Amino acid sequence: MLHPSYADLIQVVNSEVEEGEDPVVSSRYSIVMATSKRARQIIAGDDELVDGKGKKPLSVAVEELNQGKIKILNDENAENAENSGAEVAEESAAEEMSQPENVE
Repeated sequence: MLHPSYADLIQVVNSEVEEGEDPVVSSRYSIVMATSKRARQIIAGDDELVDGKGKKPLSVAVEELNQGKIKILNDENAENAENSGAEVAEESAAEEMSQPENVE
């Protein structure tokens, strides 16, 4: 079994959501997309926010998410963060799926 579990990660991400608001993440897919995006950022040279010696970038990204060092933003918050220049891992399943990849 992987630790932390998807359920644990979803609970951590949604812990700051107030009652009556939609959860930031409601599926495993959102967790996978966010952590893979953060892992690509680490591979590209971004600083690790947790001690990641000897760990693969994806494991570091999962640990960062689990410790609350990175946030997953919904579409509205992602646009605001881009405009303000905030450095956070952004996730938008609809946006990711709608953009075709260049395959050569």
